[in-house]
Amino acid sequence: MQNYFIMETEKTSYYFETYGCQMNFAESDALKITLNDRGWSETDNVENALLLVINTCSVRETAERRVFGRLAHYTALKKERRRRQNPLFVLVCGCMASRLGGKLIKNGADFVMETQNNSIFTGILEKIEAIRNESRTPQSTLQTILQSSPHKTLSNETLHDEDPDKTLYNKNSRHFSFAPIHHKEGSFRAFVPIMHGCDNFCSYCIVPYTRGREICRDPAEIVAEIKTLADRGVREITLLGQNVNSYINGKIDFPALLEIIARETEGTTIKRARFLSSHPKDLSLRTIQVMAKHPVFCRHLHLCVQHGSNRILSAMNRRYTRESFIELTAAIRAAMPEITLSTDILVGFPGETEEDFEEALTLMERIRFLYSYMYHYNPREGTAAFDLPERVPPEIKTSRLKRVIDLQMRHTAELLQSRIGDSEKALVDGISHKNSKELVCRTEHDEMIVAEGDTSLIGTIAAIQIDGLSGNTLRGHFIKDI
Repeated sequence: MQNYFIMETEKTSYYFETYGCQMNFAESDALKITLNDRGWSETDNVENALLLVINTCSVRETAERRVFGRLAHYTALKKERRRRQNPLFVLVCGCMASRLGGKLIKNGADFVMETQNNSIFTGILEKIEAIRNESRTPQSTLQTILQSSPHKTLSNETLHDEDPDKTLYNKNSRHFSFAPIHHKEGSFRAFVPIMHGCDNFCSYCIVPYTRGREICRDPAEIVAEIKTLADRGVREITLLGQNVNSYINGKIDFPALLEIIARETEGTTIKRARFLSSHPKDLSLRTIQVMAKHPVFCRHLHLCVQHGSNRILSAMNRRYTRESFIELTAAIRAAMPEITLSTDILVGFPGETEEDFEEALTLMERIRFLYSYMYHYNPREGTAAFDLPERVPPEIKTSRLKRVIDLQMRHTAELLQSRIGDSEKALVDGISHKNSKELVCRTEHDEMIVAEGDTSLIGTIAAIQIDGLSGNTLRGHFIKDI
């Protein structure tokens, strides 16, 4: 039997590709921490990796097609590496893993880890580490790996220990657990997941089927992570969940959790807190009052409206109306006049008429969002909207999306132009990729500012005078104080 020859640099190296939402990036950072704690190290070149992790998104078909393209590329790389007895193992996780596990195995993945079954990660690493250390690897396992095709290597059906009760992949015994920390080392900003899954079942959305029902994290665990982040010098945290406003754990609902976080961050390095995503039907007046009361909460809110037509909102199962959304934003602005709002806009939903679409445009004109994530309807098999009649033709969807984008670009430019001459405090994130003399900064309103400055400012919250606008980026210079 031939043995693997694993280069020294590949014995403990891993490489990540992460796609999709902020939750995916937070979960990738948590997986990296687990790997680092076991003695692995990250590489910026997949050629040097023993393990490749692809964290995936299923929200749109284009995102899935991209991952299958990447798998085809890595399957070819695996074959070439196999000829050199130099293995590369591919783990696919995220929403595609939950939706298309078997298909991913057939297309080159060695391991599939569903979002609801992240507790198997350690077991997967143990399998790979056994190959890294042949002295404790069963010869039969190595023989099986060497003889198997790239499409069947360590598939879900073969991920078992000797004890049949210790299955590493079992659809009937999924278990989701929150990692204790999700911080990317060296970053002054950090994600803090507070819940997982979604109970809303919007008719177009695949997320409840891939991430499962809502699971709310223990408040004590959230506080413990925030304290660790403060010890690490983190300046800004973002609470994450598919619908943070529906958080409830025992007697602690979302406004109560925000009160706890305001108390726990006081006197620490953490000076700013954000949260997303927010659902308009669940954002309460109490939450608005808590935000307004505590300056630690940034004066920016991402509030996903999706559409401006009551008929389409009902078909989407959003459970609020155009009128209630307008009332909600008015209450937010009354409590925090300086706040900025951003949103998601979906056009081309089945049955959308020109009149419906015009209502989306007039809502945008009424609210004037700082920015929007804009996209046209993408059918997702398994969702309630998948079988709806009256699909909007592709050319009309494309045309409507362009009109939405053009309108939003105008609003963004006008809102940012109005900021010229203002002074603002911003978190200095790092050096600009375009100009090494400039620093990239982020205001609490979620605006980006670029200014020349010394690298010693990175990680601080500094005062900036806004002088101009370049594209969607404000330009300014640092000042002593405001």
